[in-house]
Amino acid sequence: MIHKWQSNDTAPLLKLWMDSTIFAHPFIEELYWRESEAIVRDVYLPAAQTWVWENEGEIKGFISILESRFVGALFVAPDALGQGIGRALLNYARQFYPVLSLEVYQKNSRAVNFYHAQGFRIEDSAWQEETGQPTWIMHWQADQTP
Repeated sequence: MIHKWQSNDTAPLLKLWMDSTIFAHPFIEELYWRESEAIVRDVYLPAAQTWVWENEGEIKGFISILESRFVGALFVAPDALGQGIGRALLNYARQFYPVLSLEVYQKNSRAVNFYHAQGFRIEDSAWQEETGQPTWIMHWQADQTP
């Protein structure tokens, strides 16, 4: 069900990203995400290693790793949350990367709790000027005990 995304057609990933992002971040104006779509499509996705969770031709989640260490995206379709897809994608990526970090909005408590349960620990905080929201910088390494 998990395989490397090797298509130049980013439309399915962008749709999933948009649906999931709007769902997970009700505290941020939807317009911000709509205006960010081009940079995700033209900059972040081409620069990342991406794997998808696909079932019967339908993508239900994806993970993108930037610079061999940064989880730039981990998104699961809203109708597929709680089914282990995010955990499976993260575990799959961890086979290739012994150290991972990420940035998550502090108000996205579902994601913060998920990452914590997966062994990530808060290292720092940051402020996103574009959204006016605080974030956590979280880190995981293979030899760390949860």
